[in-house]
Amino acid sequence: MSIRINLLAEAQALEELRRRDPVKRAIWAGVALVAIMLSWSISLQLKAMIARSELSRVAAQLATRTNDFQQVLLNQRKLAEANHKLILLQEMATNRTLHGTLLNALQQTTLEDVQLTRLKTDETYVYNEEIKAKTNANLHITPGRPASVTEKVVVTLEAKDSGLNPGDQVNKFKQAINQSPYFSKTLSKGSEVRLVNLSPPQSLDGKPFVLFSLECRFPEITR
Repeated sequence: MSIRINLLAEAQALEELRRRDPVKRAIWAGVALVAIMLSWSISLQLKAMIARSELSRVAAQLATRTNDFQQVLLNQRKLAEANHKLILLQEMATNRTLHGTLLNALQQTTLEDVQLTRLKTDETYVYNEEIKAKTNANLHITPGRPASVTEKVVVTLEAKDSGLNPGDQVNKFKQAINQSPYFSKTLSKGSEVRLVNLSPPQSLDGKPFVLFSLECRFPEITR
Protein backbone atom coordinates (compact mmCIF):
# COMPACT_ATOMS: atom_id res chain seq x y z
CA MET A 1 0.00 0.00 0.00
CA SER A 2 1.43 3.33 -1.09
CA ILE A 3 1.35 6.44 1.06
CA ARG A 4 0.84 9.83 -0.64
CA ILE A 5 2.24 12.87 1.02
CA ASN A 6 1.04 16.35 -0.17
CA LEU A 7 3.92 18.67 0.36
CA LEU A 8 1.83 21.71 -0.75
CA ALA A 9 -0.99 21.13 1.67
CA GLU A 10 0.16 23.88 3.99
CA ALA A 11 0.55 26.41 1.18
CA GLN A 12 -2.85 25.48 -0.23
CA ALA A 13 -4.39 25.92 3.21
CA LEU A 14 -2.91 29.37 3.53
CA GLU A 15 -4.12 30.33 0.05
CA GLU A 16 -7.60 29.15 0.95
CA LEU A 17 -7.52 31.25 4.08
CA ARG A 18 -6.50 34.31 2.04
CA ARG A 19 -9.37 33.75 -0.34
CA ARG A 20 -11.76 33.59 2.59
CA ASP A 21 -10.28 36.66 4.32
CA PRO A 22 -13.20 38.96 5.48
CA VAL A 23 -11.09 42.11 4.94
CA LYS A 24 -10.70 41.29 1.31
CA ARG A 25 -14.38 40.64 0.98
CA ALA A 26 -15.06 43.97 2.67
CA ILE A 27 -12.76 45.70 0.20
CA TRP A 28 -14.52 44.14 -2.74
CA ALA A 29 -17.88 45.07 -1.23
CA GLY A 30 -16.65 48.64 -0.74
CA VAL A 31 -15.45 48.79 -4.34
CA ALA A 32 -18.84 47.53 -5.48
CA LEU A 33 -20.63 50.13 -3.35
CA VAL A 34 -18.38 52.88 -4.69
CA ALA A 35 -19.11 51.76 -8.24
CA ILE A 36 -22.83 51.78 -7.49
CA MET A 37 -22.59 55.25 -5.91
CA LEU A 38 -20.65 56.56 -8.90
CA SER A 39 -23.24 55.14 -11.27
CA TRP A 40 -26.05 56.68 -9.20
CA SER A 41 -24.21 60.02 -9.01
CA ILE A 42 -23.64 60.04 -12.79
CA SER A 43 -27.31 59.21 -13.28
CA LEU A 44 -28.29 62.13 -11.02
CA GLN A 45 -25.95 64.45 -12.91
CA LEU A 46 -27.49 63.44 -16.20
CA LYS A 47 -30.98 63.97 -14.82
CA ALA A 48 -29.94 67.37 -13.42
CA MET A 49 -28.51 68.39 -16.79
CA ILE A 50 -31.69 67.31 -18.54
CA ALA A 51 -33.79 69.15 -15.92
CA ARG A 52 -31.70 72.34 -16.30
CA SER A 53 -32.06 72.16 -20.06
CA GLU A 54 -35.82 71.74 -19.72
CA LEU A 55 -35.94 74.59 -17.19
CA SER A 56 -34.06 76.88 -19.58
CA ARG A 57 -36.44 75.97 -22.38
CA VAL A 58 -39.52 76.59 -20.22
CA ALA A 59 -38.02 79.86 -18.89
CA ALA A 60 -37.40 81.04 -22.45
CA GLN A 61 -40.98 80.18 -23.41
CA LEU A 62 -42.28 81.93 -20.29
CA ALA A 63 -40.24 85.06 -21.06
CA THR A 64 -41.61 85.05 -24.60
CA ARG A 65 -45.17 84.64 -23.32
CA THR A 66 -44.58 87.37 -20.73
CA ASN A 67 -43.37 89.78 -23.41
CA ASP A 68 -46.37 88.89 -25.55
CA PHE A 69 -48.67 89.46 -22.56
CA GLN A 70 -47.12 92.85 -21.81
CA GLN A 71 -47.51 93.79 -25.48
CA VAL A 72 -51.16 92.72 -25.38
CA LEU A 73 -51.74 94.87 -22.28
CA LEU A 74 -50.02 97.82 -23.97
CA ASN A 75 -52.14 97.36 -27.08
CA GLN A 76 -55.29 97.16 -24.94
CA ARG A 77 -54.39 100.45 -23.22
CA LYS A 78 -53.73 102.10 -26.58
CA LEU A 79 -57.02 100.77 -27.92
CA ALA A 80 -58.90 102.04 -24.85
CA GLU A 81 -57.30 105.49 -25.24
CA ALA A 82 -58.12 105.56 -28.96
CA ASN A 83 -61.73 104.55 -28.28
CA HIS A 84 -62.02 107.22 -25.58
CA LYS A 85 -60.68 109.89 -27.93
CA LEU A 86 -63.01 108.65 -30.67
CA ILE A 87 -66.00 108.94 -28.33
CA LEU A 88 -64.97 112.49 -27.40
CA LEU A 89 -64.57 113.41 -31.06
CA GLN A 90 -67.98 111.97 -31.84
CA GLU A 91 -69.49 113.94 -28.96
CA MET A 92 -67.80 117.08 -30.21
CA ALA A 93 -69.02 116.42 -33.74
CA THR A 94 -72.61 115.74 -32.71
CA ASN A 95 -72.84 118.46 -30.04
CA ARG A 96 -70.94 121.22 -31.80
CA THR A 97 -72.50 124.49 -32.80
CA LEU A 98 -74.36 123.82 -36.03
CA HIS A 99 -74.22 126.92 -38.20
CA GLY A 100 -77.06 125.67 -40.36
CA THR A 101 -79.38 125.66 -37.35
CA LEU A 102 -78.04 129.05 -36.26
CA LEU A 103 -78.60 130.60 -39.69
CA ASN A 104 -82.09 129.14 -39.89
CA ALA A 105 -82.94 130.68 -36.50
CA LEU A 106 -81.64 134.08 -37.66
CA GLN A 107 -83.62 133.77 -40.88
CA GLN A 108 -86.77 133.31 -38.83
CA THR A 109 -85.90 136.21 -36.50
CA THR A 110 -86.29 139.34 -38.58
CA LEU A 111 -87.33 142.89 -37.85
CA GLU A 112 -88.42 145.63 -40.24
CA ASP A 113 -85.70 148.13 -41.14
CA VAL A 114 -83.01 145.97 -39.45
CA GLN A 115 -80.52 144.31 -41.76
CA LEU A 116 -78.05 141.68 -40.53
CA THR A 117 -74.76 142.57 -42.19
CA ARG A 118 -72.31 140.16 -40.62
CA LEU A 119 -72.23 136.98 -38.56
CA LYS A 120 -69.09 136.10 -36.62
CA THR A 121 -68.55 132.92 -34.62
CA ASP A 122 -65.61 132.52 -32.23
CA GLU A 123 -65.02 128.93 -31.15
CA THR A 124 -62.28 128.44 -28.56
CA TYR A 125 -61.17 125.09 -27.20
CA VAL A 126 -59.15 125.09 -23.97
CA TYR A 127 -57.24 121.91 -23.13
CA ASN A 128 -57.41 120.89 -19.46
CA GLU A 129 -54.50 118.78 -18.25
CA GLU A 130 -55.10 115.44 -16.57
CA ILE A 131 -55.06 115.51 -12.75
CA LYS A 132 -53.95 112.25 -11.18
CA ALA A 133 -55.43 110.93 -7.94
CA LYS A 134 -53.36 111.67 -4.83
CA THR A 135 -53.12 109.99 -1.43
CA ASN A 136 -51.92 112.05 1.54
CA ALA A 137 -50.26 110.87 4.76
CA ASN A 138 -53.67 110.14 6.31
CA LEU A 139 -54.51 107.84 3.38
CA HIS A 140 -57.13 110.31 2.21
CA ILE A 141 -57.56 109.91 -1.54
CA THR A 142 -58.12 113.00 -3.63
CA PRO A 143 -59.81 111.82 -6.82
CA GLY A 144 -58.20 112.68 -10.10
CA ARG A 145 -59.68 114.04 -13.28
CA PRO A 146 -59.06 112.90 -16.85
CA ALA A 147 -57.88 115.30 -19.49
CA SER A 148 -60.67 117.29 -21.09
CA VAL A 149 -61.42 120.14 -23.48
CA THR A 150 -63.60 123.15 -22.66
CA GLU A 151 -65.52 124.58 -25.59
CA LYS A 152 -66.33 128.29 -25.60
CA VAL A 153 -68.56 129.69 -28.34
CA VAL A 154 -69.39 133.38 -28.85
CA VAL A 155 -71.60 134.54 -31.72
CA THR A 156 -71.48 138.20 -32.72
CA LEU A 157 -74.24 139.70 -34.85
CA GLU A 158 -73.51 142.94 -36.68
CA ALA A 159 -76.56 144.72 -38.04
CA LYS A 160 -77.79 148.05 -39.42
CA ASP A 161 -80.87 149.93 -38.23
CA SER A 162 -82.15 152.15 -41.04
CA GLY A 163 -85.60 152.95 -39.65
CA LEU A 164 -87.21 156.36 -39.43
CA ASN A 165 -85.56 156.92 -36.09
CA PRO A 166 -82.26 155.03 -36.32
CA GLY A 167 -81.49 153.27 -33.04
CA ASP A 168 -85.08 152.65 -31.98
CA GLN A 169 -85.07 149.15 -33.45
CA VAL A 170 -81.86 148.05 -31.70
CA ASN A 171 -83.44 147.00 -28.41
CA LYS A 172 -86.40 145.45 -30.25
CA PHE A 173 -84.07 143.32 -32.35
CA LYS A 174 -82.11 142.36 -29.26
CA GLN A 175 -85.33 141.30 -27.53
CA ALA A 176 -86.42 139.33 -30.60
CA ILE A 177 -83.13 137.41 -30.56
CA ASN A 178 -83.50 136.69 -26.84
CA GLN A 179 -87.04 135.38 -27.34
CA SER A 180 -86.13 133.27 -30.36
CA PRO A 181 -86.74 129.55 -29.54
CA TYR A 182 -83.23 128.62 -30.69
CA PHE A 183 -81.39 131.27 -28.67
CA SER A 184 -83.62 130.98 -25.57
CA LYS A 185 -82.88 127.26 -25.51
CA THR A 186 -79.20 127.43 -26.47
CA LEU A 187 -77.96 130.36 -24.39
CA SER A 188 -77.02 129.64 -20.79
CA LYS A 189 -79.33 130.75 -18.02
CA GLY A 190 -78.71 134.34 -17.02
CA SER A 191 -76.73 134.95 -20.20
CA GLU A 192 -78.78 137.21 -22.44
CA VAL A 193 -77.87 138.77 -25.74
CA ARG A 194 -75.68 141.81 -25.02
CA LEU A 195 -75.33 145.03 -26.96
CA VAL A 196 -71.57 145.49 -27.34
CA ASN A 197 -71.39 148.29 -29.88
CA LEU A 198 -73.63 151.11 -31.12
CA SER A 199 -72.32 153.63 -33.62
CA PRO A 200 -73.42 157.26 -33.88
CA PRO A 201 -76.09 157.98 -36.49
CA GLN A 202 -74.75 158.00 -40.03
CA SER A 203 -76.28 158.60 -43.43
CA LEU A 204 -75.85 157.17 -46.91
CA ASP A 205 -77.52 158.81 -49.89
CA GLY A 206 -79.51 160.90 -47.46
CA LYS A 207 -80.80 157.85 -45.55
CA PRO A 208 -79.80 157.81 -41.87
CA PHE A 209 -78.80 154.60 -40.09
CA VAL A 210 -76.84 153.25 -37.15
CA LEU A 211 -74.61 150.21 -36.89
CA PHE A 212 -74.71 147.99 -33.83
CA SER A 213 -73.35 144.63 -32.62
CA LEU A 214 -74.97 142.01 -30.42
CA GLU A 215 -73.03 139.33 -28.58
CA CYS A 216 -74.48 135.87 -27.86
CA ARG A 217 -72.32 133.90 -25.42
CA PHE A 218 -73.10 130.18 -25.43
CA PRO A 219 -72.63 128.09 -22.26
CA GLU A 220 -69.21 126.53 -21.85
CA ILE A 221 -69.12 122.77 -22.39
CA THR A 222 -66.35 120.55 -21.04
CA ARG A 223 -65.84 117.18 -22.67
